[in-house]
Amino acid sequence: MKSATRFFAAVALVCATPAVSETMREAVLRRTALENGMRPFEETWPEFEPEKAAVGKLLFESELLSLTRNVSCRNCHLDEFGSADGLPLGHGAGGVGKGIERMKSPAGVLSRNALALWGRGGVGFDVFFWDGRVEASSGDVRSQFGTMAPSDDPLVVTVHLPPVEFREMIGESDATEWLRQGEVGAATRVHAEIARRIRETPEIAVPLAVASELEVGNLTYLQIAEAISAFIRSEFRLRETKFHRFVFQSEPLTDQELAGGLLFYGRGQCTACHSGAYFSDLKFHAIPFAQFGFGFNGFGIDYGRYNFTQDPQDQYAFRTPPLYNVTKTAPYSHSGVESDLGAAIRAHVDPLAAIDTSGLSALDRTEVYQKIARWSLEPSYAVELSDIEIAELVAFLTSLEFDPEPTR
Repeated sequence: MKSATRFFAAVALVCATPAVSETMREAVLRRTALENGMRPFEETWPEFEPEKAAVGKLLFESELLSLTRNVSCRNCHLDEFGSADGLPLGHGAGGVGKGIERMKSPAGVLSRNALALWGRGGVGFDVFFWDGRVEASSGDVRSQFGTMAPSDDPLVVTVHLPPVEFREMIGESDATEWLRQGEVGAATRVHAEIARRIRETPEIAVPLAVASELEVGNLTYLQIAEAISAFIRSEFRLRETKFHRFVFQSEPLTDQELAGGLLFYGRGQCTACHSGAYFSDLKFHAIPFAQFGFGFNGFGIDYGRYNFTQDPQDQYAFRTPPLYNVTKTAPYSHSGVESDLGAAIRAHVDPLAAIDTSGLSALDRTEVYQKIARWSLEPSYAVELSDIEIAELVAFLTSLEFDPEPTR
């Protein structure tokens, strides 16, 4: 609240001194950005392991990591879609092509939208997936592995999960039915099979062994996960944006970007969730987006974080997405229901604008009511924003874009 008070006091000063309003508006935005955790992008960079990252790229792009040999990590994390896949819901095992073309193939359809990878595993980025099923915010890694976590690095633990997920990297068939219960022992068998394949692939195994300082015969899935993690940390590290240059080098924003930035840090209350170096508090919040697809819990329902904590307060809550390159990663929300960024922003503050209840069953309406009840606890609850202000927020978010290629 103190930060918000300072912000509104500064804006009041701007209104009282119109002759210098442009300069004062810029000063307010720069100061408020810093107060809310904006940092030079290099400060988020972790230590890089170039040899591991190089072989990690080979693994990231290899279908050998799929038990059914029909999908790689790269299929769902593409540069042209801001390191996501451009689809409402992920299309995994068996999919062919990119974007809409992939939807025309017999792919395994997932229950959630594919997340972008920017900043993953950077300094302080320790909460993963929409529901935080892997996280180390308390200092200890908590995950589906329980006390059997394969690493104390949460990103390495995270990389253990996609290859053992149905429809994501395992096609559904009678031959894979034994994996459906998601037991740790079954996951271990899958990881062992993937490691065996890699050991038998010299063009990957040899550089992986060198980077891991092991003999090829001693390679396990742990070294595979460490190499992929090194690649993600290197390839998807944050780069300089226009907004960085505005804050730290005084490069000007357009009038619309500046207005959107003041809204973002001010009356829009966006920083109640989208704060810090990643424009995410890495915590869990409930926004009553409509549910697209079958849903993680089935029958068009996704309880989000609740599935892992069993805490009623976590129902419908999902981890705050970081906002770097957000303009490139449509569709939006955990279920990819919003194709337009402005509509996604509108759903945060005025969800009923996009929800037509006339065709909903009594059960579906109950779901809407429960989502709105949970949303009412959020700081962005019922903030009034005009269409012009929504457009200004979108303009501001374009200042968080950067090129995926290394800049230095």
